[in-house]
Amino acid sequence: MDPKPRDEIVMRLANYQRAVEIGIGNRPDVAGELAAAGVAVTATDIVPRRVPDGVGFHLDDVTKPKLEVYSGADLLYARNLPPELHRPALAVAKECDADFVFTTLGGDGPSVPVRRETIPGETLFWARE
Repeated sequence: MDPKPRDEIVMRLANYQRAVEIGIGNRPDVAGELAAAGVAVTATDIVPRRVPDGVGFHLDDVTKPKLEVYSGADLLYARNLPPELHRPALAVAKECDADFVFTTLGGDGPSVPVRRETIPGETLFWARE
């Protein structure tokens, strides 16, 4: 990821205590930077992924979530989240009383109500704050 959008995302999320990244994929840079900033970060994905030091990992499918993975988090976030996962991720955030922010694949719009925040090179969608 281009450092500018990454840094902007990290700056906005670094004040949270405990965060879960939904579907980390092969983009662990935000999780790593948040962990380095002192946020307790857990990443999830439906297949095993390598994560930076200081970042926990759990196999999980947000459409059939293990709620204990998300319990205690004050933030759920996702990058490049496809529209079919917006509602399930928001439901988990509500269940866990956590904020939820995500980015899309660019051409996809959000499928849940959001507040849009334009940052250099990216749009953040705040679905629950």
